Amino acid sequence: MLVEDDPAISRGLLDVFVFNGFEAKGVEDGQQGLDEALSGQYDLVVLDVMLPSLDGFAICRKLREARPSQAIIMLTAKGAESDIVTGFSAGADDYVSKPFSLKELMVRVEAVLRRSGKNLGTAKVSIAGIVFDEAQLKAVYENTSAELTRREMDIVLYLHRQDGRIVSKRELLSEVWHYHDPDVETRTVDIHVLKLRKKITDLAGGETPLVVTVRGEGYKLEF
Repeated sequence: MLVEDDPAISRGLLDVFVFNGFEAKGVEDGQQGLDEALSGQYDLVVLDVMLPSLDGFAICRKLREARPSQAIIMLTAKGAESDIVTGFSAGADDYVSKPFSLKELMVRVEAVLRRSGKNLGTAKVSIAGIVFDEAQLKAVYENTSAELTRREMDIVLYLHRQDGRIVSKRELLSEVWHYHDPDVETRTVDIHVLKLRKKITDLAGGETPLVVTVRGEGYKLEF
């Protein structure tokens, strides 16, 4: 869960989390964020410092007191050393200073989740000479590698477990995206598969894109 009162920043960060394979929820009010964090089950809470009704430090302290194992990251103003010290004192696991790179944010998010005992995946499979490393979110072919998003890795690993069976878009939305309503109209699967194919083709070449579309049926691995 992200507690951030700037709508533009909130929308952007939520998109980044979803793109990297996480289910994410945004809250703009401090008190509402605390109530939601205490009533829900979130692997990670990301807190801005300046929030209406209740600031991030207060949320962090109350949340840490109620749930000692809760993973928490604070978003602080660039160079605000006092905020960083206060954040750690309040119980934050890590901080990210604004402005920050999205890559840095995701590295810190995954590091905090690992330290808190969340399993981000450890599978490593070889398909057509390409090693897909779930822990590193990388595809490695000979001496070159490509970074994959968590969702792209999940697609490959799920299809690999099906032993060549055709998997429908509906099944992927249910089993990989965890949609409660997999019949929803969305092109998210198509877009992710297109990006995944390009990365694989750029990495290993060849005419077979690995993830093949079976018209009217779905997708399967073919190599």
